[in-house]
Amino acid sequence: MGIRVAGPSDAEDLVRLINLAFRVERFFLDGERIDLDKVRALLGSGEFLVELEEGGAFAGCGYVELRGERAYLGLLSVEPSRQRTGVGSRLMAAAEERCRAGGCAFLDLQIVNLREELPEFYRRRGYSQTGTAPFPDVPTRLPCHFVKMSKRL
Repeated sequence: MGIRVAGPSDAEDLVRLINLAFRVERFFLDGERIDLDKVRALLGSGEFLVELEEGGAFAGCGYVELRGERAYLGLLSVEPSRQRTGVGSRLMAAAEERCRAGGCAFLDLQIVNLREELPEFYRRRGYSQTGTAPFPDVPTRLPCHFVKMSKRL
């Protein structure tokens, strides 16, 4: 296993992994989390870090975008059978290191308030809540919003 930066040829595998990992959100959101066009657009503005299993399959990924002093982490996705095995933590550490190396002092992220398991995952890694933001204008089964979190690197 190792972590590398995904390239354009990985876009379809990224879509598959992210949508599989985010199926847990189906209790409040219909449809897939991301599509190929969105992944390709993100590959043009930032990068996806991927952890590989033996044989080259993706165990997890996370999107990182450097924005001056601040960086953004999103779409942290772990293949469901690999959750709770350290993949997410390794991807977080790699993202933080990448952002530090890029001159960023803070790493920001946002999570959906309905994902009650996520705040503690990020708090254990040194993130604290910095505010909220509206959820995108897409139909949801339950009212929801984003919880913004940040960590000084």
